[in-house]
Amino acid sequence: MQLPIILATLTCVLGISLGQLLFKKAALSMPASPGLHDWAFNGWLLVALALYAVTTVGWVWVLRNAPLSLAYPFMGLAFIIVPLLARWWLGEAVTVQTLAGGALILAGVALAARSA
Repeated sequence: MQLPIILATLTCVLGISLGQLLFKKAALSMPASPGLHDWAFNGWLLVALALYAVTTVGWVWVLRNAPLSLAYPFMGLAFIIVPLLARWWLGEAVTVQTLAGGALILAGVALAARSA
């Protein structure tokens, strides 16, 4: 893949990853029994949905310019980015198993990228 496509792919992965954290923040900000108003006016949720919309448009552009078999493995990076961002932003624990799994995912992404 060409550098602009790789950068766009990584931007999409980062957008999806950030969206997951925003969804978590939305969930944490909800009352125990949320009503329609709580859903409709949850700022975290609205930002997450907007980010997902923009990221989806970017992903369609990536898929227009790269084979799915090369671009999609990069989405595996979200399994590394999300726990690391959750640790930094939400104070969640990152286990050795998560790090080991992340290393395996990185190896898989590198292997798939080399096939280009």
